[in-house]
Amino acid sequence: MAKAAPAEQLKLLELQGLDAKLKSLANRRRTLESDPRITDLQDALSVANGALGTAKLAVHDAEAELKRAETDVEQVAGRIERDEARLNSGTGLSKDLVALQSDIASLNKRRSDLEDVELEILERLDGLRERQVAQQQIVDDIQGSFSGIRAELDAAIAGIVAEETDVRAQRSGFAEGLDAGMLAIYEKTLAKRGVGAARLFHGKSEGSGMTLSPGDLAEVKAAAEDEIVFCPDSGCILVRSAEWN
Repeated sequence: MAKAAPAEQLKLLELQGLDAKLKSLANRRRTLESDPRITDLQDALSVANGALGTAKLAVHDAEAELKRAETDVEQVAGRIERDEARLNSGTGLSKDLVALQSDIASLNKRRSDLEDVELEILERLDGLRERQVAQQQIVDDIQGSFSGIRAELDAAIAGIVAEETDVRAQRSGFAEGLDAGMLAIYEKTLAKRGVGAARLFHGKSEGSGMTLSPGDLAEVKAAAEDEIVFCPDSGCILVRSAEWN
């Protein structure tokens, strides 16, 4: 049967207090690390970036379409310029000159149609560019919110990590002065049960929050003062103080 002096067992309550604080800090850190705002913003940013990519692609396609239209207009304008130069030279048969005039008229109509297409693409492109700018602003706003919240959470997490480091140092120093055998039992119980030790106060286990049955209380009363006893419900070490029963 494991034993430790009553005064030594009482020290487990202080150790358990430090462990409870570490557990609370770890829970707080995990809560911050899984802040739903980050997940929501990441999802929103993914959607916004997808929409931005679509907007950019639409602008790219329209710019390529405009470039092709401009090339078509330039080619027709070049043919008109060459035909007009031939017509103005006055060389050639009369019927050829008449045919050339007809060709020029057709080319001018073609250029007018192409310029209308070019204008329509330009107007559409302006709208697409405005849409891209607006979508870029949405992405920037979400990223700004994300960065702000991330900085806030990182600062809070850093504070908790610093406090955890301090509490762990306190715990390490305190544990070094405890009875080695008792400490080993406590550590094993803590790892298995989540609580290593708790006070038995007026017949109630503070580890389980339950009042011990008369039979369990009788067993505790029968145990020697230096004997390590356990909570029948939570399994943690029961530390008996002067008011335990």
